[in-house]
Amino acid sequence: MVKAVVGANWGDEGKGKITDMLAENADIVVRFQGGANAGHTIKNSYGKFALHTLPSGVFYDHTTSVIGNGVALNVPKFFEEVNSITSKGVPMPKIMISDRAQVVMPYHILFDEYEEERLKGAAFGSTKSGIAPFYSDKFAKIGFQVNELFEEESILRDKIKRVIVQKNVLLEHLYHKPTLKEDEIYDTLMEYKKMVEPYVGDVSAFLCNALKEGKTVLLEGQLGTLKDTDHGIYPMVTSSNTIAAYGAVGAGVPPYEIKQIVTVVKAYSSSVGGGDFVSEIHGAEADELRNRGGDGGEYGATTGRPRRVGWFDCVASKYGCRLQGTTDVAFTVLDVLGYLDEIPVCVGYEIDGEVTTDFPVTRRLAAAKPVWKKLPGWKSDIRGIKKYEELPENCRKYIEFVEEQIGYPITMISNGPAREDIIYRESPLKK
Repeated sequence: MVKAVVGANWGDEGKGKITDMLAENADIVVRFQGGANAGHTIKNSYGKFALHTLPSGVFYDHTTSVIGNGVALNVPKFFEEVNSITSKGVPMPKIMISDRAQVVMPYHILFDEYEEERLKGAAFGSTKSGIAPFYSDKFAKIGFQVNELFEEESILRDKIKRVIVQKNVLLEHLYHKPTLKEDEIYDTLMEYKKMVEPYVGDVSAFLCNALKEGKTVLLEGQLGTLKDTDHGIYPMVTSSNTIAAYGAVGAGVPPYEIKQIVTVVKAYSSSVGGGDFVSEIHGAEADELRNRGGDGGEYGATTGRPRRVGWFDCVASKYGCRLQGTTDVAFTVLDVLGYLDEIPVCVGYEIDGEVTTDFPVTRRLAAAKPVWKKLPGWKSDIRGIKKYEELPENCRKYIEFVEEQIGYPITMISNGPAREDIIYRESPLKK
């Protein structure tokens, strides 16, 4: 069967830990979209890691780690990441890279930097990893698929010439930067060819055969619903589709094979990057939550930037779970909230004097004000608890209130950063 692990909100929900945990019973773990612009933090017996492109199943020797065709593959970064884990004692993972994946070029990163510089105060808060220029080229049909690295030199050079004509017009006349050279681009592609050659294959065929053999495939998404290019807070979104449905496209499996969709939802809210964030908090209140949050604080795994934080948003989370097609909710970092006497929860948005529980389009978000309900805190450390019934009563009430508000079953509760810090629960919504 195929399972998907995706995020409901703005990313940073804790998908890495959940994927790492579920990978114990998986044969193949596939990254199906996004690039090295966001990271998944994982803590296990090998140590603490921030993965950016590698699937979060790389720490098991029985899994194959797959880069799907939907991924923005930064080849040097990918292999730096492989070396970073093996240098810490992790066995060399079994890796397969789709021959239809496309390559992030050095000029994609430059264009990302140049555009943010040009926009100044109107910038999108990019991580400057080249993701938007990469996907722009992909859909403009001027990107380089991995299989094209193995083309005859004359064919590849002809394509390079066509591509850099467009790029150099922008570099010279819009950004006033140095232009691209054909030989330099070709040499770069040949370097990438040497690096990926041992790992390239037909991922879709590989997965099809694996499913025929009864193997379990885990699809791992990057970021969350609200950063989806179609369904998120456009234009302050990523440049790929972050929802589970795209897993079928980005991995090359039939959509009906996806039987379980685990949507990861944080017990409070956080976000890297710009865009409207209705339940966001500021000042000392935010600083305390940020410093207590995550595993060592709420700071981006890729950029190190302080994450924006807020209280749990039922409106955004319900919407996020619906778009994902959620079968199970994994509720993460619940242990962080143990310091609070009472916990605010955003249960609605007030827009132009009316309260709604439906997530609006971006242009209406700016006018939205959070409608709060305050729940009593449990004022204790819940790390180490393994059974749902052993959680403090107010902690269970918080979980059950959130579940009722979003309407999707919370079946996994993360109460610590480590792989084993998980509580499984029989949700009444699953019956």
